[in-house]
Amino acid sequence: MFALMLFNNFLKSIYTHMLSSPRRMQTVTNKEYIPPQKLFDKSWKIIKKSYYDKNLNEQDWYYWKLHYQGKIKTEDDAYVAINTMLESLNDPYSKFLSKKEYEDLNSSIDSKITGIGVNIFSNAGKIYILNVIEGTPASTSGIKTGDIIFAVDKKEVSGMSISDVASMVRGPENNVVEITLLRNGKKITKSIKRKEIKIKTVKSSVDKNIGYIQILSFIGMSTTNEFVQALEKTEKTDGLILDLRGNPGGLLPNAIFIANLFIPDGKIVSVIGRNGSKQDFNAQDIKYTVNKPLVVLIDHSSASASEILSGALKDYNKAKLIGTTTYGKGMVQEVLPLPNETGLNLTIAKYLTPKGNDINKKGIKPDIEVELTMDDFKKNHDSQLEVAKKVINEKIKSEQKNPTY
Repeated sequence: MFALMLFNNFLKSIYTHMLSSPRRMQTVTNKEYIPPQKLFDKSWKIIKKSYYDKNLNEQDWYYWKLHYQGKIKTEDDAYVAINTMLESLNDPYSKFLSKKEYEDLNSSIDSKITGIGVNIFSNAGKIYILNVIEGTPASTSGIKTGDIIFAVDKKEVSGMSISDVASMVRGPENNVVEITLLRNGKKITKSIKRKEIKIKTVKSSVDKNIGYIQILSFIGMSTTNEFVQALEKTEKTDGLILDLRGNPGGLLPNAIFIANLFIPDGKIVSVIGRNGSKQDFNAQDIKYTVNKPLVVLIDHSSASASEILSGALKDYNKAKLIGTTTYGKGMVQEVLPLPNETGLNLTIAKYLTPKGNDINKKGIKPDIEVELTMDDFKKNHDSQLEVAKKVINEKIKSEQKNPTY
């Protein structure tokens, strides 16, 4: 309850209209129906007016309007045309959201999906089970960490993207999905009934005098509440390890709020708009500050909101960053609802760290670089975490010898 009140007060004090990366705090579904041609025309107009690069990748935007005029007859025609038009911007983050994709986005913000309860990752074209969420259909059916997904409903998934495989695994509640796995070179097929999965985005534990908090994503509306609860569980520790590895980002307000818990005053992030307008988001007086030795784990998959948090902590020398250089996503997206229950996830701004660093396509370099190898994964050995524990213990001993008053 304390965490929720803290967050709500923070939101009221910091803004009334918030941009997000990759999306707003909330998305509204537009259920108005318009013909496919008008859906394309409306998308064309919104992109022309709102896209971050007003030169639209140095092209004549009217070309697309003339090219597709009178040619769009079906929804599929509109989807293809809008996506083709967006691809011309050479921006991997701006995309059209079909009705299904828009529904999935809202489910992510609500921190729930309908599926089987696994997290997956891709390596060398294969889709691995990263972990199995306790108490879900996947855990009761015997799926294990390290299993390789070979096929979903008899369709082989090798070479497919993580998002495409995830979409295949998810589906209507109580419907059955057939998962074919590879385990120790043998195929195993399991028929699993999908259930609603409540996603916890924050995990925590205590090892002697060290607290460990992992943020899996910033997308959930409950992320900040879960994070403050994790701080309460690790309150009596002498040092803290914050794990942002594999975290693709999410809601910008979540990142700002969590940064504010460690940074009591000063700028947390700056957002630069289409016409060069600058909006600084500063720390608010929330009567609560975490002040203990801190180490942050990052990797190549730490992106967006993860980089806002780690960048702010680094700029203020609040933490040592350990791992590998982050992804380098310094652009801000806003989800703009369209008729027919669709939407645009459109780049509308970029952000800078408190010191004014533009990390887009560059990433944030760690203070101590440690690579996590596939051999580490196979042996269940986390070399990055081991280094983090060593560093945090050294910081704890140093502060105990030289306390600050």
